[in-house]
Amino acid sequence: MANTNTNWISLSDNSIITSLGAYVKHQRLIQNKTQAKIAEAAGINRWTLSQIENGEAISLISLIQILRALNVLHVLDHFKIETKLSPLELAKIEKQKRHRARNTNDNKDNESEW
Repeated sequence: MANTNTNWISLSDNSIITSLGAYVKHQRLIQNKTQAKIAEAAGINRWTLSQIENGEAISLISLIQILRALNVLHVLDHFKIETKLSPLELAKIEKQKRHRARNTNDNKDNESEW
């Protein structure tokens, strides 16, 4: 089994781009799709797809379009920011919840005016 632990910090920017390109190529080949087919689905030139697969830099928007065409946008889940509440904050929110319903009177004419 291959070592899947990549030390991203120790890699140069070019090495990271090469790794991204290898990932894109690997996903494309697993899905048995040609560069032309993925490029068309992504709305980019085949040359742009070839660039990333060969370890050359492309724009971020092109990479997102490629990931969408490959149906692997889930790899971006690591960029999602999740707000975590402390137990005290959760308790305050729980305390503020309504515990009873008020009887609403639909007849507005009977309301008292101060």
